[in-house]
Amino acid sequence: MAFADLKNDFVFRRIFATHPDILRGLLNDLLDRRGEETIVSIEYLPSEQLPLVLGAKLSILDVRCKDQAGTTFVVEMQLIHVPGFINRVVYNACKSYVSPLKASDKYTKLMDVIAISICDFELWPDAQQDQQQLPRVPMLSRWNMTERTSGSPGLLQVQYAFLELPKLPERKPDTGASQWAWLFVNAPHLKAVPAELPPGPHREALALANKATFTDEELDAYEKVNAEIQQVQELVEAKWAEGEAAGQARAILAFLTARGISVSAAVRAQITACKNAQTLDRWIVRATTASSAEEVTAPPSEQR
Repeated sequence: MAFADLKNDFVFRRIFATHPDILRGLLNDLLDRRGEETIVSIEYLPSEQLPLVLGAKLSILDVRCKDQAGTTFVVEMQLIHVPGFINRVVYNACKSYVSPLKASDKYTKLMDVIAISICDFELWPDAQQDQQQLPRVPMLSRWNMTERTSGSPGLLQVQYAFLELPKLPERKPDTGASQWAWLFVNAPHLKAVPAELPPGPHREALALANKATFTDEELDAYEKVNAEIQQVQELVEAKWAEGEAAGQARAILAFLTARGISVSAAVRAQITACKNAQTLDRWIVRATTASSAEEVTAPPSEQR
């Protein structure tokens, strides 16, 4: 038995955009809706697919619905941390809040919006939070406006929830939310349905990810999306590497300038054109002791 990746755009849509009870279970778990706040029914709304990276085929998939109280939920899967991601989440949530209002409508017709982002990356890494002496952000975080002095959560019209999958603890999932995170991370590696997986939305979602239930056309669509994901990941990694190389080159030139060593146009061009991280690391070390810029970039055989 083999299971598809729930993070795959095609599989995400297959599960959550066509099975309202499973989506409702996800919402109740991620938003901790219990008792009178439980979402008992949902109605699908038109969704959007926006370009993830300019020129790439992969799209950001969101699933939109509203509950019996009229609250709109926007659920999206985000695989890559692109620049401006949080700004885009806020923009889309606010747009969802105001877009239903017509010119002659009263503001009282506006209904709450909750944007839920499932992220295959860390938005607030623990190491970064520790370095800045800020509280660590948990795997599942929920955000809304509060009054700073009293902490009163008075402005709840637009709220946000983020599930950072890399923060999944190694321990056995003990909540509905952590069970979802575990499935998003581990489904592609499973060979059978875990015996401890409780009946209900989690088990139903995994059953829909069973590749044996896919038609040939669905398997083809799944693999095409996987190829697109790989394409975008490679593109983003290349851009990150390019940016890091540029930063290393600037550091080398800054070292030499601080030490009063002149850099010829030829050496400057050689340093800024290099994209090899190991070579740049080696040049950074040399720049701290070299007597000339040429000595920094000289081949090992020419080093004194």
